[in-house]
Amino acid sequence: MEYVALNNGVKMPILGFGVFQVPDPAVCEKAVLDAIAAGYRLIDTAAAYMNEEAVGNAIKKCGVPREELFITTKLWVQDMTSYDSTKKAIETSMNKLGVDYIDLYLIHQPMNDYIGAYRAMEDAYKAGKLRAIGVCNFYPHVLCDICETVDVIPAVNQVELHPFFAQAAALETMREYGVTPEAWGPFAEGNYGIFTHPVLTEIGTKYGKSAAQVALRWNIQRGVVVIPKSVHKERIEENINAFDFMLSDEDMAKISALDMGKSEIVNHFDPAFVKMIHGWKIHD
Repeated sequence: MEYVALNNGVKMPILGFGVFQVPDPAVCEKAVLDAIAAGYRLIDTAAAYMNEEAVGNAIKKCGVPREELFITTKLWVQDMTSYDSTKKAIETSMNKLGVDYIDLYLIHQPMNDYIGAYRAMEDAYKAGKLRAIGVCNFYPHVLCDICETVDVIPAVNQVELHPFFAQAAALETMREYGVTPEAWGPFAEGNYGIFTHPVLTEIGTKYGKSAAQVALRWNIQRGVVVIPKSVHKERIEENINAFDFMLSDEDMAKISALDMGKSEIVNHFDPAFVKMIHGWKIHD
C-alpha cells in the first residue's frame, strides 16, 4: 500500500474501500471484511450511508489492530444546524463504529451551517477524537472560502474525480491550500462504459491491467486518493492491484483527454438537488 501525508502529518492510504450504496448490514460487513483481508486499510463510510454499524462490526471482527486501519466517516447536512448538533453527530458516529477516535471526519456537503459545524470539528480534532478533518464536494470557490475562514485547514476534499471529470482547476486550488484530493466515484458510477472503454482498455492491455485498474492508477499518479466500491470479492481484489505498474506520460495525457469538463452524475448547482439534500433525513 502507498500512503499520502496529509497537511497535519497523518499518513493516509492512497487507495481505500468505499461503502456508498451498500445499505444491507450483512452485505456491507462481509464486503469490508473481504476488503481488509485483501489489504485495504482505508474504509470510507458516512452517516448518510446508514451502514456505520456494519463497518464497525467488520472492524471488530477483522483481526487487524485498530491503529493499522484508517476509518473515514462524514457529517450529514441534517446534523449541521449548530455546534452542539455536530458534537452529537460525531459521538453518534463513534458509537456506531465502535471506536474511540475517527481517522478522518468530513463535512458531507457544503450546506446548512457548515462553518459552524466545522468549528465543532476543529474542537473535536484538538481534543484527539478526530485525527484529521476535511470536507466533501467543496468546489474551488467554496473551498477557498472555508480555508480563508477557519483555523485548521481541511486535510482532505473528497469530490467527484475520474477520467471523464478530471477537475484540474479544483486540484490546483487544493494544492494551493495543501488539501489532499480524494475521489468519490473513481469509476464514474459505471457511466461512460468505463469498464470497457476503448481508450482505457487499450492502455490496460499494454500493462496487463483492466480498464478499472487503469482508471484508478491515473488518479493515483495525480496524487488523488481513490475509494472504489464493490461487493464482489474478485473485484475488490482486482481494484487494490494498482501499484505494480506506472502509466507513461503519454498514457496519462490520453486518459486526461477524456475529460468532459462537467459532471453527468450530479449537479451540485441545481436548486432541486440542494432541496433534495436538505430533505434527506437520516434520523428523526
